[in-house]
Amino acid sequence: MTTATALGELTGDYVLDTARTRIGFAARAALVSTVRGRFDACEGSARLDGGSPSRSTVRLTIRAGSVQTRNAKRDGHLRGGDFLDAESHPDLTFTSTRVEQTGGTRFRVTGDLTVRGVTGPVTVDFELTGTDRGPQGALWAAFTGRAALDRHDWGVSGARGMVGRKVLLEFEVTALRRS
Repeated sequence: MTTATALGELTGDYVLDTARTRIGFAARAALVSTVRGRFDACEGSARLDGGSPSRSTVRLTIRAGSVQTRNAKRDGHLRGGDFLDAESHPDLTFTSTRVEQTGGTRFRVTGDLTVRGVTGPVTVDFELTGTDRGPQGALWAAFTGRAALDRHDWGVSGARGMVGRKVLLEFEVTALRRS
């Protein structure tokens, strides 16, 4: 991928390429290690306005039951009522409320994150890492992003003392322009 595309050329409606997207997380566990995981099922869309990034919008839905940490017992616990409660709340959702350009290819996306039926604000710092045209001329755009949050703000309070409150969300997103 290249980043030679001018921001104005990015304007359009995009859909998340789930095969090329990774949404991960990291949290301290038992004071000496970090638990890392990912969500395997998500979908999303964006309306990018390269000429006026503040008019851009983003929507993301993550399937809570798709959480993976490479440990089946832990994954089951995370899906359960102490953490994500995937049976009662199958989706985590994010809807942007504001997009700011903070540098040449850097953006701050603020929005409403809903987890376990609790909605709160979160800000994700993103960087455009590349663009490319597919074999049929479609434009692809890739972004990386990070956000830190306190899981207790969303009612995710299980495993007191065993897992830290702070969770780092990590995004490697590829989106395909539809129009």
